[in-house]
Amino acid sequence: MKRERINQIAALVDKRGVITLVQLREFFPKVSEMTLRRDLFQLEEEGRLIRVRGGAKSVKDLQKTSGVPYAKNTNLHANEKRTIGAKAAGLIDKGASVFIDGGTTALYFAKEMPDVPCTVFTTGIAVAQELAKKENVTIHLLGGILKKDNLSTVTSVAPAYFHEINFETAIISASAFTPESGFSCDSMMEAEQLKLLRSKAKFTYMMLDSSKIGKVMPYTFANVEDINVLITDQEFPESLKTLFKSKNIVVM
Repeated sequence: MKRERINQIAALVDKRGVITLVQLREFFPKVSEMTLRRDLFQLEEEGRLIRVRGGAKSVKDLQKTSGVPYAKNTNLHANEKRTIGAKAAGLIDKGASVFIDGGTTALYFAKEMPDVPCTVFTTGIAVAQELAKKENVTIHLLGGILKKDNLSTVTSVAPAYFHEINFETAIISASAFTPESGFSCDSMMEAEQLKLLRSKAKFTYMMLDSSKIGKVMPYTFANVEDINVLITDQEFPESLKTLFKSKNIVVM
């Protein structure tokens, strides 16, 4: 019975593209909201949907607008990314000016970000689409070459674009991290762009899930001492937390 209901929910989400818990309660009036939430959680673990605030979105629908690589990456370590995104979103205050990158963790940040008057600069296509649902958020999207794996843009004209722009906080993520090589990614242009964005912000927040530890990409864009806050998950090693804290970096 449970598997049949779960399959029905998956079919509904795929058919509609997005569905709310209120709508699910209408389809399954004898099932509690808590049970439906658990069903959505299980479907996300199976990679069949993405949970959003108050409901869920179809992976197939995301693939239509975002491409298969991005949809696949969004579902990898989804719980950790959601936890990190929610922590980061909780730090945004009314009137803030923020940069957020275009990684898949940033999408969860965008979903959880409060709808308060603020200005967001981003390189993320899917991030901008998600933020566009919020009435009070002003969005500035940087154009350029599209990286299909994370739907973010990179451009050589970023220095000119951001020349007279400042923001309080840069919230960025990394594809890999080791204490020796720092935070790294697979694109030289992206690394240079992230260095620039760090320099424009008063504070740099790094979103890093534990699956990135021990990996090294070709281009380092930040070292441990270059950030102010590390936002991570429960699996992040205590020894590395101690390393960050020893350099007066806040670990969340």
